[in-house]
Amino acid sequence: MEPAFCDGVPGDVLIVEDDPIIALDFEDTILGFGVKTVRTAASVARALEMIAERVPDFALLDVGLIRGEKTFAIAERLDVLNVAYIFVTGYGADVLLPTALACKPRLTKPCSSEALEAALKRRTT
Repeated sequence: MEPAFCDGVPGDVLIVEDDPIIALDFEDTILGFGVKTVRTAASVARALEMIAERVPDFALLDVGLIRGEKTFAIAERLDVLNVAYIFVTGYGADVLLPTALACKPRLTKPCSSEALEAALKRRTT
């Protein structure tokens, strides 16, 4: 199934973020770009379930979730499915990623809406 994109933005975005305020802010901002569907998950397990139910066109992955959980397993699954994603982190650009994911795009939280929109439109996997 080919990803659905309209006006350069993905049709369905998965946000993996454990802070509900940040997740809502991302959701509102992304919907403002013209994205049709935004789904959120606060854990790796829930995100993987959502991906199994319906593969997103794009994902935003907070690197570190509550209880020390990392989103690397989600990134690996999205790579297998050839789904573009970007890491978002409050730890800055120096956050350590596994070697296989080190070259993946990332944004530092808080990020501007312009940077977020550019990331959605770039869609690099």
